[in-house]
Amino acid sequence: MARRSLLFSPGDSPDLMRKAPGAGADVICFDLEDAVAPERKDEARAAVREVLADPAFDPDAEVCVRLTAESPAADLDGMLGGGSEDETGDGTGGVRLDAVMLPKVEAADRVERVADLCAERGRDPAVFALVETAAGVLSAQSIAAADATDALVFGAEDLAADVGATRTDGGTEVLYAREHVVLAASAAAVDAIDTVYTDFSDEAGLREDAAFARRLGYDGKLAIHPAQVAPITEAFTPDPEDVEWAEAVLDARDEAEREGRAVFRVDGEMIDAPLIAQAERILDRAPDGDR
Repeated sequence: MARRSLLFSPGDSPDLMRKAPGAGADVICFDLEDAVAPERKDEARAAVREVLADPAFDPDAEVCVRLTAESPAADLDGMLGGGSEDETGDGTGGVRLDAVMLPKVEAADRVERVADLCAERGRDPAVFALVETAAGVLSAQSIAAADATDALVFGAEDLAADVGATRTDGGTEVLYAREHVVLAASAAAVDAIDTVYTDFSDEAGLREDAAFARRLGYDGKLAIHPAQVAPITEAFTPDPEDVEWAEAVLDARDEAEREGRAVFRVDGEMIDAPLIAQAERILDRAPDGDR
């Protein structure tokens, strides 16, 4: 499943949550962390549960919930606690939950712990580990390699606050961390999702930042406003020419394997393992209609 764009929606706003799929993001993430005041957590959990348990809410997007760092168990209980409306017989009230995001992850055991909490409640969602502190960045490799981790997410804003850095347009103050996170994700063969672009009124800046993240090797990017989804998705969607090249490479590879040849060319270019991996990555990102 492509995770080119992930759109946050506040967990205490049912109207916005129901509208979120209309933005066209690959992942929609209902936020119980930063977007909800502490005194409204219980209200937000109930609101998220109501939306996710509604049979009419069935988007094509992957559905994720960002748990709170301090109380993931309470979040899960608030969303998944069984009730009279439970028609599934599994005690979860028919609540759809494809993924959870865990903020401020600083060690692999936190990812495993939230996976255990989900398993105790009869669920096995994908786990997105949000790395947004100095300790988290330095532990990114082990966090990405945890069995439960499906995606590593980079959070530049909280990282800058954690280390006392000043955010700049160029982003050099977080560049090392941004590169380190994508390397850790790649080494563990999990998705890497880039940080937010905070000025949602600056489409040109967003497009430039998303293109840079793609060049770094990221698979997708966070969005904080529906208007950001299309530019982000476009930035992480391969061009048709790239898709055509990738298909030609993999077709030629398959033919070479059938003929017992280890070496082959495409359009006069010698193809080796790194180019095959690049072709596979392009097709993984390409919409089904482009293949």
